[in-house]
Amino acid sequence: MNLTTKQKQHLKGLAHSLKPVVMLGGNGLTEGVLAEIDSALSHHELIKVKIASGDRELKNAIVDAIVRETQAVQVQLIGHVLVLFRQSEEMKIAVPKAK
Repeated sequence: MNLTTKQKQHLKGLAHSLKPVVMLGGNGLTEGVLAEIDSALSHHELIKVKIASGDRELKNAIVDAIVRETQAVQVQLIGHVLVLFRQSEEMKIAVPKAK
């Protein structure tokens, strides 16, 4: 799923008030963490994930792996906080139509 700039802006606005639901610690990206992110995406559609990594290259590799494994869309990455979106069957979040 690809999002237009307008759609991403809409989702960023919705995500602004959210708190991170999953936090990656010193163990990095494990199967358990991936399962938790997948579950949170299925339930909420739009989530924040906090990635505690000082190494920028490692952080980017973790973000790429999360996006690839969960089939989610990266909406935004600011500092250590990643915003992810994946529409569920119920379509809880209305995304503006792409033009």
